[in-house]
Amino acid sequence: MDLNRNAISTPAKLANKIKLYQVDAFTNKLFSGNPAAVCILDTWLSDELMQLIGNENNLAETAFIVPKEQYFEIRWFTPTVEVDLCGHATLASAFVLFNILNYSGSLIKFFSHRSGWLFAEKRDSLVFLNFPTDALTTLTEQQSKILEKCIGIKPIESYKGKTDYIAVINTETSLQNLQPNLIKIAKLKARALIVTAKGTRVDFVSRVFAPQSGINEDPVTGSAHTSLIPLWSAKLGKKNLIAKQISSRGGNLVCEFENERCLIGGEAKLYLTGEINIV
Repeated sequence: MDLNRNAISTPAKLANKIKLYQVDAFTNKLFSGNPAAVCILDTWLSDELMQLIGNENNLAETAFIVPKEQYFEIRWFTPTVEVDLCGHATLASAFVLFNILNYSGSLIKFFSHRSGWLFAEKRDSLVFLNFPTDALTTLTEQQSKILEKCIGIKPIESYKGKTDYIAVINTETSLQNLQPNLIKIAKLKARALIVTAKGTRVDFVSRVFAPQSGINEDPVTGSAHTSLIPLWSAKLGKKNLIAKQISSRGGNLVCEFENERCLIGGEAKLYLTGEINIV
């Protein structure tokens, strides 16, 4: 499969303007899921300028991608920091390439200097992200008490992944009614705190709080599911799972556990197309 800059039909950058797409990810209807901005560049901008654009967009993430001969390089910025991995903005990027820029083929290779090779496969209306599985470490009782103070509920299990803390609680109702202490969460040395429970209509549900990354509550967090999929696959004894992030916007995810890799599937909707004037 030819993954080159000729595989997309629209020029990424004209003079001092950058084409921008805003996409609602992990949803099949507008004004739900997780909004992400996607900027397709010819060459990389400075880190400072990309951070300024991420701040100006004021979305959970802005993805920047640069076409290479056989793949696309990708980076992600919140309003305040660059992050190691972002699922919904990668899904949004793949959606733009597949559905707006007429990318030829059903598989896209992305490369992140922070997270390695990532893949996006189109299956009918869904795009499946293929991400590396996170490795979880069980927290001590003392560490777990810190998470309890953050969420006001004693976790029944607690873990630390590569970038996030994870607290498992008893019920979906408790998770829905959770009132997190964002000041305490912001002090955690992590990207975010994931809180999860067994679902009533789906296999598992979650909420993600990341004030330390400029996002009080993330609407739908694809990358968090690299931690949640192996956790719930082991707990439920199944490889294929349906998940829902129960933020106010909400989002639906189709999950597959493949040991060292996780497949995270979802739909997306284009909200707007515009241009950034960087003169």
